[in-house]
Amino acid sequence: MWKKAAREVTKKERTESNDVGKLRSRIMRAVGSKATSCERTVRDYLRPLGVRMRYNVASLPGKPDIVIPSLRFAIFVHGCFWHGHGCRRGARIPKTNAAYWTAKIARNRARDRRNAAALRRAGWSVVSIWECDSGRVRERKLKALRE
Repeated sequence: MWKKAAREVTKKERTESNDVGKLRSRIMRAVGSKATSCERTVRDYLRPLGVRMRYNVASLPGKPDIVIPSLRFAIFVHGCFWHGHGCRRGARIPKTNAAYWTAKIARNRARDRRNAAALRRAGWSVVSIWECDSGRVRERKLKALRE
């Protein structure tokens, strides 16, 4: 997801830019939050099961990426960097403004926990799928839907 955004910043801009902060800001701003490739992969897995899905439901805590109302099932597809996953990509903190990023990711993780707890209290099942999950891991997590 971030690689595509980084490619959009031209090589000329990278070499001419004296302000690393502005360049990083432009790259981060270009990263999308809806219909990411990981979300589309999960949707493609669910579609043949014949379940009705809704996307980015704002009326639920945390605005889950994919919701299956009939099963009361909420799926969050998390980007490893933004949500502080323990993998190589998620554990990396940018060198510039490290204190800001550390605090931001900690806030994101706390918010994720609060939202998942609120959904569970309301009777929803919650699954988090990480950007780095291989196809097998995603499939194993999604098999819970069939049961």
